[in-house]
Amino acid sequence: MIVAFIDQMKKEGFAVESARHVLREQGVQVAARTYHHWKKVPATRTMTDAQILNALYELRDAPESLYGRRKMVAHLRRQGHARAHCTVGRLMRLAGMNGIFRRRTTVRTTIPGSGDRAPDLLNRNFTAEASNRVWVADFTYARTGSGWVYVAFIVDVYSQRIVGWHAQTSRGVELVRIPRYPALWERDRTQRPVVRGELTHHSDAGSKSHRGEIH
Repeated sequence: MIVAFIDQMKKEGFAVESARHVLREQGVQVAARTYHHWKKVPATRTMTDAQILNALYELRDAPESLYGRRKMVAHLRRQGHARAHCTVGRLMRLAGMNGIFRRRTTVRTTIPGSGDRAPDLLNRNFTAEASNRVWVADFTYARTGSGWVYVAFIVDVYSQRIVGWHAQTSRGVELVRIPRYPALWERDRTQRPVVRGELTHHSDAGSKSHRGEIH
């Protein structure tokens, strides 16, 4: 209000020093630099920084306050604040917002609890003379929105068809053991039952399956 009074006096033709003299007589001390600083037009960067900081402070108690720089840039752009990553990162640090960093998960390709790795029963010779002679089991994994999903499957080497599979959200010996049950059921249902002693069930996933175990 005081600097606004000085500005009004200046518009009416009075010098800044004259207005300050009147104020001093009333016991109000105002430095000339205070008035000039008030009159100075803020730089464009100062204005844009203030807008971004205001937007960041509004997110203090919101889930978005946990965003890292990349997600925060995308969020601000959706709000109409298109700024560079370096600018947003600098202002996030100024606002004390560091975000949450997730460590990259390393997925093991062996099944825990399976003991020693299964022997190579086929000598890397993945051929068969007929169906139900050689089954090969393995598993894979995929990232989903709620975490990792592990899928084990059994392939009949002769037909190159998946004859059984099972999916779950954790690794374990049962992951590679369970698929054999739907595989055996499917073979019985289609009247192509497995003959005990004729099938070699080979696994690269650490399950100790061997000839004669499936019956």
